[in-house]
Amino acid sequence: MVNIHKDGFPVVLGHEAAGIVESVGPGVTEFQPGDKVIPLFLSQCKECRFCKHPKTNIRIDAMSPLDSRFTCKGKKVYQFSGTSTFSEYTVVRQINLTKIDPAAPLDKVCLLSCGICTGYGAAVNTAEVKEGSTCAVFGLGAVGLAAVMGCKNAGAKRIIAVDTNPDKFEKAKVFGANEFVNPKDHDKPISQVLSEMTNGGVDYSLECVGNVEVMVSALESTVQGWGVSVIVGWNMHEFSGQPIKLITGRTWKGALFGGFKSKDGVPEMVKAYMNKKLMVDEFITHNLTLDQINDAIEMMKHGKCIRTVLNVSPQ
Repeated sequence: MVNIHKDGFPVVLGHEAAGIVESVGPGVTEFQPGDKVIPLFLSQCKECRFCKHPKTNIRIDAMSPLDSRFTCKGKKVYQFSGTSTFSEYTVVRQINLTKIDPAAPLDKVCLLSCGICTGYGAAVNTAEVKEGSTCAVFGLGAVGLAAVMGCKNAGAKRIIAVDTNPDKFEKAKVFGANEFVNPKDHDKPISQVLSEMTNGGVDYSLECVGNVEVMVSALESTVQGWGVSVIVGWNMHEFSGQPIKLITGRTWKGALFGGFKSKDGVPEMVKAYMNKKLMVDEFITHNLTLDQINDAIEMMKHGKCIRTVLNVSPQ
């Protein structure tokens, strides 16, 4: 639990997990104790205007970020993204939960509740990568590697992995990357490097870093006329670009959770994993316990892991 004296704190963090239903409250009809489930930071009610629209997975949520079902020593403890998964137990609404294959291994499919779906879906759902195309993926964390996998499964011919950490390149090969560029190895803008490599620019680029400068570079790396660039990385800062970059035919798009409608899409991704059509185990570099969470965060900050699974055993 984080303890900071501001609105929204203290809060139980965590939003990527899998678990088993312990009990259900009044009015719950979709779940029963013993169900294997994945919590969803992006809810899906299937009834509102947004959930019914085929072109978006966004839902305008009526739940305030300050609403919570948690208390500690008589004081409110806030819930993160409607999930709060860094805990032995959590309480979620049924629109923030989806049932999965009872045979699915929880310590593997937990990754499908955010990172893998986010990157993979950005390639196959949002960019709509086509067979034989050339792609560039900026950032080789779990989200970026999932984007690489999405490009590969969509049939891309050239997949260029871009990262300032060369240690990530071997891992990217596993997921389908066949070319690698470290911006630190060049004295010219990375967009120029990629343009020269691809005779004018890539067909698709995916920014999986969350850096506004990289977002612009990713757009400029795409070919004029039909290039598509997708912003996947999260950032609240303002950014800008030259209108001519879009007027000449490029498309700039954003993706949240890879465009998947959560309650529908996550079980399908679990099914794909169970049918060996999707890699998940390969993302996991470490397994630790919940009380080692600070060690996991330090490894992440220093680029020493891809995904660390925290195993929780309720007392």
